[in-house]
Order: sequence, then C-alpha cells, then structure tokens
Amino acid sequence: MTHTLVYPIATSHNAAGHLEIDGCDVVELVSQLGTPLVMYHEGSIRDQCRRYMQAFSEHTDDFEIIYASKAFSSVAVNELVLEEGLSVDVSSGGEYHIAKAAGFPAKRIFFHGNNKTPDELRYALTGGVGFVVVDSFQELDLLEELVAVRGEQQRILLRITPGIEAHTHSYIQTGQVDSKFGFGLGDGVAVEAIRRALAMRHLMLVGLHAHIGSQIFQLEAFRRAIEILVRLIGEANARFDFNCRYLNIGGGLGIRYVDEDMPSSIGEYAAVKVEGVRNEMSALHLPMPRVLIEPGRSIVGKAGVTAYTVGTIKEIPGVRTYMSVDGGMSDNIRPMLYDAQYQGMLANKADQPADTTVTVVGKHCESTDVLIKDARIAKPEPGDVFVMPATGAYCYAMASNYNGSPRPAVVLINGGRARVIIERESYGDLVAKHRSMRD
Repeated sequence: MTHTLVYPIATSHNAAGHLEIDGCDVVELVSQLGTPLVMYHEGSIRDQCRRYMQAFSEHTDDFEIIYASKAFSSVAVNELVLEEGLSVDVSSGGEYHIAKAAGFPAKRIFFHGNNKTPDELRYALTGGVGFVVVDSFQELDLLEELVAVRGEQQRILLRITPGIEAHTHSYIQTGQVDSKFGFGLGDGVAVEAIRRALAMRHLMLVGLHAHIGSQIFQLEAFRRAIEILVRLIGEANARFDFNCRYLNIGGGLGIRYVDEDMPSSIGEYAAVKVEGVRNEMSALHLPMPRVLIEPGRSIVGKAGVTAYTVGTIKEIPGVRTYMSVDGGMSDNIRPMLYDAQYQGMLANKADQPADTTVTVVGKHCESTDVLIKDARIAKPEPGDVFVMPATGAYCYAMASNYNGSPRPAVVLINGGRARVIIERESYGDLVAKHRSMRD
C-alpha cells in the first residue's frame, strides 16, 4: 500500500484489496456503520503516549505529560490516556466535564482559556481542579474573588506570551506579541502579573506556562521560548523571590499529514524541552522545575482516519475532475480554515494503482468546501469508499451541523474490533433542542 507514513500503525491492505486497520476491514465497517465515519486506532494512541513517557523519562524523573484534549475530547479517549499515565488540559467547562466523566482526578486537570466565564470557573472549582492557567489580569482578580468566597486556595500558573513566532500557519501561532493569549513581556506586563499573583491571598502561583503554536516542525522556536521564559523566571526570582516549581512549555509538535512532511521525533522534542530548561535554569543557579508539556495533535492526529462514500464525479475537460464525498467542511474544517493539506485513497481499491487525479470536495453549499486538491487515487466510481488519514486532531473536535449535517459516528479500533465511542447524530438530534413558535 502507498502512503503508509501517514496512516495509523497496523494498517495494511488485505486479500480482498481493502484497507485494513488492526484487523478491521474499513469497507466492512462502512457497510455496517455508514459514512462519514471517524475511526481511531487505539494502539496508535497508546503508542504515542508511551513514546512521550519514555522520551521524557530519559532526561528527568520530574515531568508531566498533559493531553491537550481540545484536539479530540471524548470520554473514551480521555479514559485511554488516563490509563497511560497522562494528565489532561481542558479549555472550557465542557471539556472539563468530559474529563471528569472519564474519571480524571481533579488534581490532574489543567484548566486553560483566554475567556473563562465565572460559571465555568465556579464549576471547575466546585468539582476540584488541579491547576488554573490564568490568562489575564481580569481573570486573576476574578479567580481570587471566587476562591475567596469558598475559603480555599487554588494553584495557578500564569500564561506568558514569549513573543516567538513559530514556523507554522499564522492561524495556529499563539506565542507572538500580537496574541489574544496570555501576559506579554513588553512594558513589564508579565513581571507585574507575577508580582500581583504572588500577592493574592487565595491563589498560589506555582509556575508559568507558554505555548507558541501548533504543528511545528522546527525545534529552534522552542529553544528560544525556553530562554525567554527562564530569563523571566530569573528576574522574578531576584525581585520577588519567586520559586517556579512547574514550568509548562506547551505542546506544538507537528505530525505528518502528507508523505513530504518531516516532523521532528518525540525524542528530539523531549531533549530540546528538558535539556533546554535544565541548561537555562542552571546558568542562573536556579532549581530545576517540574517540566510539563501538552501534546494533543501528536497523540491522536495520526491515529484517526475518516471514511466517506464517493458520490458525484464531475469532469471538466482540460480543467479538473471533482469527486464529491458525503461529508466535507462539517466534519473537517481544517483545509478551509488554514489550508491544511491531506492525502487519501479508495479503501475498496487499496491494491490498485493511484493513477487518477481528482479534487476531493464535500457536499456543502460552499465553493471552498474542498478537502484535497489534486489527489492521486485509483480511478473512482460512485459508491467507492474514500479515506483520509491523519484526521484524528481538530476534525471531529471542530465538527458542525452546517447544512443540517448530523455529526458522524466515531469508533475505536483495537485487535480486530471496532467499538462505537460516539454515536452518529440523527435528524432527530438536529431538532431536539429546537422549539416551535407554536409551542
């Protein structure tokens, strides 16, 4: 089979010429469960979790791998990463609720977000939350007030914007100066945030956080971010006797979406993160903090594959051939949102040569509903099963009901068995919360 680099581990084509994931024939799954169908390979998720744990353990015994659940938040996947020893970060009250439903201990939940509402914070505080990552002065004051009412104390990290522009799409950069996230370094804002946080009676400032972006291949940006963070820690230590016990240096490691992508390895990433922190802290004669990271995409991205049924095939002579599938921007907005690149194949013709060029489009009433431009696949026919790999991150998580499309079913594949972990929405679900004007 071609393009094996972007598929989950244990993927092949079987004697019938069908794509097979860990013993499950994708064509048979589609015949049973319909399309669009999102398939996650459990073994690939566990393998990534274990690679992270092993890579960081080779550099330090004081670290924490925190799953960035915004990549894909479900009870089953949260249960899975919890079993593998990871903590979890959430960016809304809803993601917090899912993590709690999966059994995550409160002390291992990190609550992020640039605009946490009072109700969300109350909900998290009531249920218990390990750390709140504070994003603004307004939130700092609000959280102090909410915790004071409860007569408690809450551990916090401050999110710092280090002013680093990572080499990734501008829409998924988060660490540059002009960002909605965090406390910037200019005009002493971050230093003032540390001073004010240390003065709060009900908040315990235990560390800092920075995340510079997502889908990053070049590790140099991480090195520079660490230098800047540790410089800030040194200044705060000298001025306020600040002891940084936790340093969360974000996630961001890219994955391979197409064969040409060349992401760094988890081992290389771990070395840059841990040794970078160690070297910079040592240079300032400061104690080594616990190193926290937040992988999301690199945990679940490659584990996911989406299957569609091929519908209309429209050839414009001398221009292009459009191949329509029964999904699109309602289940994968990434190509339209920031020009994300994918490749794909026909699961029922996995052993046939990819000798036809098509542009894969969705079924929605938007000209921009294009999943892949100029894909090379076997000659398609209506009814074929088209699959796109590496759809495990930020696809279902950003799915919508655009054009009245029910969100797809999600299955978890392991050892020849596929379990439904999110049921397919029905037309009834689309109107379940609606109310008639005649009611």
